[in-house]
Amino acid sequence: MGDKTNSPQSGIDWEHGVQCSKVICEPQELERTIDWKQGLAIALGVPLLILPSIGYLTSYVWSFAIIIWAATILLGFLQNLGYGELATVFPKASGLPGYTQTVFGSSANNKSNKKYKVGKFIGGFSAWSYWFGWSPVLAIYAILISSYLHGLLPALSSISETFLSLIVGAVIFGSLAIINSKGLKNGATAGFILALISLVPLMVITIAPFITGDFRMSNITNSWFPSDWSWDMEHILIILGLFAMAEWSAAAWETAAIYGPEYKKPNTDTPKALFVCGAICLVLYVLVQTSVIGTLGVEGVLAEPISPMFPLANLSLGPIGASISIVMLIGAMLLIIQTAFLSSARSIYSMSLEGNLPAVFSKLNSHGHPMNAMIADALFNMGLILLGTPTAILAASAIGYICANGISLYTYVKVRNDPELSKLDRPFKAPRGWKYVALATAILNIPFFLIGIIYLNSLELGWNTTGIGFFVLCLFIPMWFYSQHESRLGVKHESFTESEPVPAEI
Repeated sequence: MGDKTNSPQSGIDWEHGVQCSKVICEPQELERTIDWKQGLAIALGVPLLILPSIGYLTSYVWSFAIIIWAATILLGFLQNLGYGELATVFPKASGLPGYTQTVFGSSANNKSNKKYKVGKFIGGFSAWSYWFGWSPVLAIYAILISSYLHGLLPALSSISETFLSLIVGAVIFGSLAIINSKGLKNGATAGFILALISLVPLMVITIAPFITGDFRMSNITNSWFPSDWSWDMEHILIILGLFAMAEWSAAAWETAAIYGPEYKKPNTDTPKALFVCGAICLVLYVLVQTSVIGTLGVEGVLAEPISPMFPLANLSLGPIGASISIVMLIGAMLLIIQTAFLSSARSIYSMSLEGNLPAVFSKLNSHGHPMNAMIADALFNMGLILLGTPTAILAASAIGYICANGISLYTYVKVRNDPELSKLDRPFKAPRGWKYVALATAILNIPFFLIGIIYLNSLELGWNTTGIGFFVLCLFIPMWFYSQHESRLGVKHESFTESEPVPAEI
């Protein structure tokens, strides 16, 4: 059966969850059913994350928002080159959550007899932060969909927005759970359909002003910054916070790597899906923001900060454009909900499998799908919907995403520096010296972007949002200690099966 000792290459901590001195721990793995194009289809929800942020960035920096989006996508390429390498070093790990848990979970301080292991906690906390960065997307877009439905269907005006959001969330989360319960392949098919529904109209509405002559470059060149803008410390902190908010959207295509355990050829499928999705994001993010400001002007965007695509569609395509844009936006939101749902559920599964969350979340159904994790994720977001404020949820979520990105980049540096990990096979390798680039971007995320997003939250929403963000992050602490208690009691993870006896020293 081969070596059963703790191995960073296996991605499994063989000591937790079962009595490995008595049984062989064979992981029931996620099924490898998709290729890079199907993984890309699921990740294609990421380009649509720009929609709720067009007006937000414009309100602070006017036309300079275009530069922020472009710079953030390029930053994403710098980061994701490292993640693409990690994906081929640890092909069984589920994206960023899997890499950090594998690397820190196998670090030297975990080989001691200490009751609680620091490296294991760091890896688990990074995965939890990543989950918190993705999971609230479900609640945010369920609330936005209900808001659009209120405007689209007057008959719904008698229903409160919060109650309608709960209904919308229950229907969408339940439907996507059923669709994906038989494996990721069905989710990829749904992704293709939703991408066609949402991306094509988005491109038509975005490109139309260039053809009709409604786009004016002077709307951009004459309004790069607000008239009172200055490069003092306050405004620099605002810029850092905006980059953090933009990274939550524009660099999130690393989610294509989270399906590593389900790609048929993870060593080639993962990098392909990552970089094709990044190229699409680079075009769409820059083009959409440029088209909106160049056509409507800064004042036009600020007049419709939540949905600037409506007046853009009306101006270029006539009244029918508004109806098309509503359908497009709802389709886009369904697609990004699925992207987030699958990513965050796999984060929960990965954490449980590594002994960082209760064992119940590592259970797979008969089709190799983490349904318990998906159900828990849906219930958490039903609770978030009760907050009723998508902007506050997004701002709190961005704190988690920045923490996860920073720790994951430090993980890449550790893998490159570690004498043993650096020798592992890597079919795809970032350019020579990339660990220094990764270290620079890690420092950019933590502490600079983290400080920026906290400061921006305090200006925009007060300290409550930051408090919510850190409260959710701190919830990991009691859950982690409970998981370690389970491990000491020998609680068996449902994703493990028993086999023949093995020597006690394993």
